[in-house]
Amino acid sequence: MNSIATIILTYNEEKHITRCIKNAQQFSNQIYLVDSFSTDKTVEIAKSLGAKVYQNKWENNYAKQFNWGLENLPITTKWVFRLDADEYLTPKLIEEINTKIPSLSAEISGIVFERKMYFLDTLMDKGMLQMNMLRLFKYQHGFCEERWMDEHIVLTQGQSVEFENYFVDHNQNSLGWWTEKHNNYAVREAVDLLNLEYKFIAPKTEQSKAYELSADAQSKRDKKKKYANLPLFWRAFIYFAYRYFFKLGFTQGKEGFLWHFLQGWWYRTLVDAKIYEVKKACGTDTQKMRNFIIENYNLNI
Repeated sequence: MNSIATIILTYNEEKHITRCIKNAQQFSNQIYLVDSFSTDKTVEIAKSLGAKVYQNKWENNYAKQFNWGLENLPITTKWVFRLDADEYLTPKLIEEINTKIPSLSAEISGIVFERKMYFLDTLMDKGMLQMNMLRLFKYQHGFCEERWMDEHIVLTQGQSVEFENYFVDHNQNSLGWWTEKHNNYAVREAVDLLNLEYKFIAPKTEQSKAYELSADAQSKRDKKKKYANLPLFWRAFIYFAYRYFFKLGFTQGKEGFLWHFLQGWWYRTLVDAKIYEVKKACGTDTQKMRNFIIENYNLNI
């Protein structure tokens, strides 16, 4: 078995945790949960499957929770894998990891994988922009940058390489849960885009300035900057049309329509609506923006 510790952040994940742990057991020899004091059977299930559970208070910050795990878990492996409870690796990716890890050159400290999405139990393989993420890295050779959205693993030394196969995000909660989650995401995305325009929030950690993102993460960040310069509301429609028509999202039937409409248009329009709300109330006064966001959305910026 590879010298890999898989870290899973959890809060009330009893629907997903069995699948996640059994999947991680196929490529890693240590599995840790950093649990935010779940009130369901998450902890009980995880322990029964052999995972080691540590609990830490959630502070509405994914990166901070993950980095707490890196600093406090008794990790003894060479590598660390960051895995969400609703994610799992495909058999081909597991085979690729088990085959290639032992023969990687010494300068490789991180591995990038493609992530694909399930929606309404359907793999969304049409109309999607490729999502590559650095998820496997040498222990003490990386950390998770702290951002409002789209946190990435940053390597402190070494180089990264991309593997061929992919892992999936396959959440089994209801559509109501999904829309509520994305409503909350929309606030954070709005803050992120406003900050790109007005730069009123300093980086959360000085450490993030000292290291470069992976090429894939930087590419995604550059695309977001271009998107931020497009006209409000029109950009959401253009993004949907590109994915649904030009990238053939329409070929996946009702599930394809709902996914690209909700995630590609509705969500992006909701983000723009929140940006519009802030600008209408505050103009270009960045201090007013900060106060408005803190008072109305309870974000500690």
